Amino acid sequence: MTENSQQPQPAPTTELPTQYAPAEVEGKLYERWVERGYFEADAKSEKPPYTVVIPPPNVTGSLHLGHAFEHTLIDALTRRKRMQGYETLWQPGMDHAGIATQNVVERELAKEGKSRHDLGREAFVERVWQWKAESGGQISGQMRRLGDAVAWSRERFTMDEGLSQAVQTIFKRLYDDELIYRAERIINWCPRCLTAISDIEVEYQDDDGELVSMKYGDGDDTIVVATTRAETMLGDTAVAVHPEDERYKHLIGKQVKLPLTDRSIPVVADEHVDPEFGTGAVKVTPAHDPNDFEIGQRHDLPAIAVMDEHAVITAHGPFQGLDRLEARSAIVAALRAEGRIVAEKRPYVHSVGHCSRCKTTIEPRLSMQWWVKVGPLAKAAGDAVRDGKVKIHPQEMEKRYFDWVDNLHDWCISRQLWWGHRIPVWYGPNGEVVCVGPDEEAPAGEGWTQDNDVLDTWFSSGLWPFSTLGWPERTESLAKFYPNSVLVTGYDILFFWVARMMMFGLYAMDGTPPFHTIALHGMVRDQNGKKMSKSFGNVVNPLDWMDKYGSDALRFTLARGANPGVDVPIGEDWVQGSRNFANKIWNATRFALMNGATVEGPLPDASRMSSTDRWILSRLNSVVAEVDAYYEDYQFAKLSDALFHFAWDEVFDWYVELSKTTFQAGGEAAEVSKRVLGEVLDVTLRLLHPVVPFVTETLWTTLTGGESVVIAEWPADSGFRDADAEREIETVQSVITEVRRFRADQGLQPGQRVPARLTLAGSPLAAHEAAVRQLLRLQPEGDAFQATATLPVAGVEVALDLSGVIDFAAERKRLAKDLAAAEKEKAQATAKLGNEAFLAKAPDNVVDKIRGRLTKADEDITRIQSQLEKLPQA
Repeated sequence: MTENSQQPQPAPTTELPTQYAPAEVEGKLYERWVERGYFEADAKSEKPPYTVVIPPPNVTGSLHLGHAFEHTLIDALTRRKRMQGYETLWQPGMDHAGIATQNVVERELAKEGKSRHDLGREAFVERVWQWKAESGGQISGQMRRLGDAVAWSRERFTMDEGLSQAVQTIFKRLYDDELIYRAERIINWCPRCLTAISDIEVEYQDDDGELVSMKYGDGDDTIVVATTRAETMLGDTAVAVHPEDERYKHLIGKQVKLPLTDRSIPVVADEHVDPEFGTGAVKVTPAHDPNDFEIGQRHDLPAIAVMDEHAVITAHGPFQGLDRLEARSAIVAALRAEGRIVAEKRPYVHSVGHCSRCKTTIEPRLSMQWWVKVGPLAKAAGDAVRDGKVKIHPQEMEKRYFDWVDNLHDWCISRQLWWGHRIPVWYGPNGEVVCVGPDEEAPAGEGWTQDNDVLDTWFSSGLWPFSTLGWPERTESLAKFYPNSVLVTGYDILFFWVARMMMFGLYAMDGTPPFHTIALHGMVRDQNGKKMSKSFGNVVNPLDWMDKYGSDALRFTLARGANPGVDVPIGEDWVQGSRNFANKIWNATRFALMNGATVEGPLPDASRMSSTDRWILSRLNSVVAEVDAYYEDYQFAKLSDALFHFAWDEVFDWYVELSKTTFQAGGEAAEVSKRVLGEVLDVTLRLLHPVVPFVTETLWTTLTGGESVVIAEWPADSGFRDADAEREIETVQSVITEVRRFRADQGLQPGQRVPARLTLAGSPLAAHEAAVRQLLRLQPEGDAFQATATLPVAGVEVALDLSGVIDFAAERKRLAKDLAAAEKEKAQATAKLGNEAFLAKAPDNVVDKIRGRLTKADEDITRIQSQLEKLPQA
């Protein structure tokens, strides 16, 4: 064991309340921790650094179960490292969330009958800052509820002055290094938000649409193409076929008539076309489809935009001015009238992208935007993992990472919004283009204007590991806390956020990656493994569960389900079970204090301890080593499970119970056990603290008199092991467990006392007879003792006198009746499973159910026969 970080003091005389009431202690404890500065990080400290950044939640957001899950894991890591003597920095902050925040404020303006254009850009941005000050960031208070041990004095915001300087600095450097450029490309466009959006902001869902097959050309030059977006045919500039497709070789290079227009378009050969899909011919609309754009680039095809930013048709003709969906119906009708429709399939279910903010269908659109040339940046990000500079955990996630960074396309970083980091580029009256750094003056004079677009939110959040530490200035914090020790985040943003941080960190910090380890976790799902969604009605507000069961209960449930890279199911019953665990810790510690458990003075020598004392200390050290190994491997579920079973099963249900007779007897043995129990509770509470901080703080300070478990020393494995004591107590446990099972089988009440004779001569169990009798409610045998049942267990014989407790004849009759019922059930299930006609017709779930009935019947028969064999003859 280790000594506490403070000098051990006698436990206070004040007793714990009879019940633990989380709501009465959690808020007060958290504020005390913050006031005392426990979570702050000192850049001048000589302690080794341990740094983790919070994945910055949106300023518009509130705490959801995904946040609670991720924050619990990060908090557990940082609390443990703090206790291990590291200078820990858990960096808090929020993301300005460009589109989401602008939408919120625009909706508020709409209630006043105004739009952002009524205010103008400057006034609108000021209005957003006002909203942020009044309503933004409620998640900070919710993080306190959860117990997040973050350095609040260092809280950052992606739009604050320092981070804005970092954004401008890296933009300028990338621009000067020709890694940022402006070009016309296909992007995801939201006709409602009127901006380009990133891939992560596109949600795909199966929609009912239509698949229309239509004829282009005439006579021998006819070719059939199919589409779900007939309205885009107005912008077709080619038909593409596979170069080896014999059906169309005679058409390659020819022109075919494009219906409803006065244009002809070429038939081109391109290996991108799958000849097995549909007709093997595809329409090519370079201005409205990313794959078509690439085909257009390869064949030097023109790109004709036929929709404006509102997805309204702009092509000349009868369809001009129609919304895209109105135009779709009108164009199909016009094609049908010309006899051009070959087939129509409705409904045609297909995957369609929607804006994650407003749910509008995304429109691929050719647009002039700013881009990052990711080739060299992505190669460095891939090499850092391949070379071992950065570890991805679990390792099997590396393939997904490489699949992404090795195939990255250039990144569209401009957004058509007003809220965000405005692109620091100015255009002059004679076509000049000037990129301005943070220490440079913007061009002045008539005709100079700044680019209207702002940067993608992921651009600023990609700088998070070093911009929050003061970069581009070479601050003490940057020198101390960069690179981060670990990044804990969901596998769902491995590509979007993690890859961007890797690219920017390696670029800006001279080849030093932003973190040593990337620890990926899964998504939180409901107890049936289903994705949580408002449409499914299974979304849970974590605050509700914290109000009802306490923050520790929610945290422990989430941690206990956290296997690396695997989704986490959670249900209210499980949170309730974790609340019961917190109550168990409370009640056991309360019992220990009432019986004199203490941390005062050194541990007695092992020679003065009972085998029960040596067993629990041996097990305690094993658990310390086990938990440490699990932490280093980010196995939160396994470490939580190990602590749960050790605390509940071994400490509370076995050690405390086995020691009760010792406490009652008093004397030196009792004094030794009180000190051992104090030690075990002290260490166990410290081991539990990172996951369940509130209840452990209350109990540990009461038990030890120490200042706070937050700054207590993390337990170390002393190396003490006692295999003999462990084997001895395992034997005691076997005897007690087997006799308890027999009592239950015979229908005895747990508190019902039974005369018994224990043959323990020469057995190490002799020293435990008093505890065994007390735990099993076994009376001394007495003069009239009659052994009606004898149980040989682990080399020990336990003889029980049930003559005054059980009516053997009635019990045998009852069991015989149960046995007959079980055998009948088995016969019926066996007959059905042997009936080939039944098996051929019955659904799989029905057959599985009958197989389950057969298995249970077999188990029941075995159990009842065993009970009958143990009953004395009438």
